[in-house]
Amino acid sequence: MQTRRTPRTPAVSRRLRRLRGAAALLATAALLLAACSAGGAPGPSASARPEAVLAALPAATPAALAPYYTQKPAWHDCGVPGFQCATLRAPLDYADPAAGDVRLAVSRRKATGPGERIGSLLVNPGGPGGSAIDYLQQYAGVGYPAEVRARYDMVAVDPRGVARSEPVECLDGPRMDAYTETDVTPDDRGEQSALVKAYREYAESCGAHSARLLRHVSTVEAARDMDLVRAALGDRKLTYVGASYGTFLGATYAGLFPERVGRLVLDGAMDPSLSARRMNLDQTKGFETAFQSFARDCVRHPDCPLGTRAAETGKNLKAFFDRLDARPVPTGDADGRRLDEALATTGVIAAMYDEGAWEQLREALNSAMRENDGTSLLMLSDSYYERDGGGRYSNLMSANAAVNCLDLPAAFDTPQEVTRALPDFEKASPVFGEGLAWASLNCAYWPVRATGEPHRIEASGAAPIVVVGTTRDPATPYRWARSLSRQLSSARLLTYEGDGHTAYGRGSDCIDAAVDAYLLDGTPPARGKRCS
Repeated sequence: MQTRRTPRTPAVSRRLRRLRGAAALLATAALLLAACSAGGAPGPSASARPEAVLAALPAATPAALAPYYTQKPAWHDCGVPGFQCATLRAPLDYADPAAGDVRLAVSRRKATGPGERIGSLLVNPGGPGGSAIDYLQQYAGVGYPAEVRARYDMVAVDPRGVARSEPVECLDGPRMDAYTETDVTPDDRGEQSALVKAYREYAESCGAHSARLLRHVSTVEAARDMDLVRAALGDRKLTYVGASYGTFLGATYAGLFPERVGRLVLDGAMDPSLSARRMNLDQTKGFETAFQSFARDCVRHPDCPLGTRAAETGKNLKAFFDRLDARPVPTGDADGRRLDEALATTGVIAAMYDEGAWEQLREALNSAMRENDGTSLLMLSDSYYERDGGGRYSNLMSANAAVNCLDLPAAFDTPQEVTRALPDFEKASPVFGEGLAWASLNCAYWPVRATGEPHRIEASGAAPIVVVGTTRDPATPYRWARSLSRQLSSARLLTYEGDGHTAYGRGSDCIDAAVDAYLLDGTPPARGKRCS
């Protein structure tokens, strides 16, 4: 069955796929959370002090891993013109390579020329849980600057547990629909109990369907997998562009293998030294900042449904959410879904990633608030969750929870802890704070204990690494980029003064020129460089 949807431009649809990375209220507690060590990899000490530093792995390859490092990809056509695919193996558990393998799906588009080939350029769009192969085939492999694609083989690997690489599986489509509609602003103990029940059932389903993999989808293991891919491609060093959570993956690689760092671009940077609760609170502030930017733009238009003054828009949007909590509105959805508070909030948050989606959001809010038609907001929410018209979801949210809940201890362990923290979250964002606080409870019921802790990444001895930060980024606040650039021993911070999540390839000629020069010539931006 096909869902009837309001049309949207391909550009906005592509951006919502590309810029995945932060909290959608229920299916993920904080999409960008990640951490340090698992599977026998070195990491910070058990004390979890913020000053703990991710330790580099020995330069010599252990004998037990030699068969993985000597693999050669058997490239074949994968049904997408211009692209090839292959499958590589990685140990399920790096501490016990004999315990079995994980299959890693890899895709590439060979350098087009003209000019001498530099090597391979790996890309990752973030998540965690976003398919790097989809990103490569739908955007990076055809949309990165022609000069970059001419000199590099464009390559992506879906991280373990994601999409084509042995995906983590949790709920089927109908159960996922129910999960995304669960009320995450509980008004009483009964609604709190219903929310806890939803979290428990989600976690139990993941444990039942993906028991073998759940203990081994950490960011450290994914970074170690990237080194296997680097070796299989025949590259002496890794060249990489990571966005959003992809910055944490890339920074982790640099910390583990500093001597193998080539040219790394970390765009929309995360700060690995923060706890889950602090990261969630920072993100809540980030989405409030983004909403205020949207609000100032909205009131300039005569059709803004949130009022005529920016100062009143938040109160009016919250009142709309409260009305939906009591009475969801119809959508024309083929499966009978109505737009409730949770789905509407996710739709609004999805549009905060890119100012190019603000017009679409304004129109969607108009339809829902003035015409009692929630179709367009539901469409934004579905695009965020990667739900197709037939009611099928990608494994984005399943992989996201699996990685986040393994990488860091839960932000909250009980509903009582959330209740005590609500004032801080509501102060950070009067519109989104309550929902984002309750969404941070999901890892409390995860069936696998977290293996990571907050830590610093220094990557001493690495070649220059470019860290890109956007001053009004909702999902990865600019302060995170500054912090990561101070941690990394060889970082250069490149600043974009503007709105939206990430900066490279989003319309700033200044940012694009600086990143391209680094990728093509190895010349990092000047210290303190800022673009607008």
